[in-house]
Amino acid sequence: MRRYELTVIFPMEEDQNRAGRDHLLSDLSANGVEIEKTDEVGERDLAYEIKKRKKGKYVLFTIKSDPSKIIILDRIFKLNANLLKFLFVRIDE
Repeated sequence: MRRYELTVIFPMEEDQNRAGRDHLLSDLSANGVEIEKTDEVGERDLAYEIKKRKKGKYVLFTIKSDPSKIIILDRIFKLNANLLKFLFVRIDE
């Protein structure tokens, strides 16, 4: 298993934020991903509009996963309407 940083931008609206976070966490656990750390970065202005929004809530997850699961999660997260953006970055050790 490899370590990754997962950066996610959620919408500012509380209901969409909660729904997106719940869906993301259930997808991670369903695919056997271990969450090591969660950092709430906070609300930030976006560099450009994403889905007609100018602000978002940033959350940084440190996770452990098999590389094959990252490909599957990438496809699943693209279908989640409650995520504005996400990015997986592998952590070299």
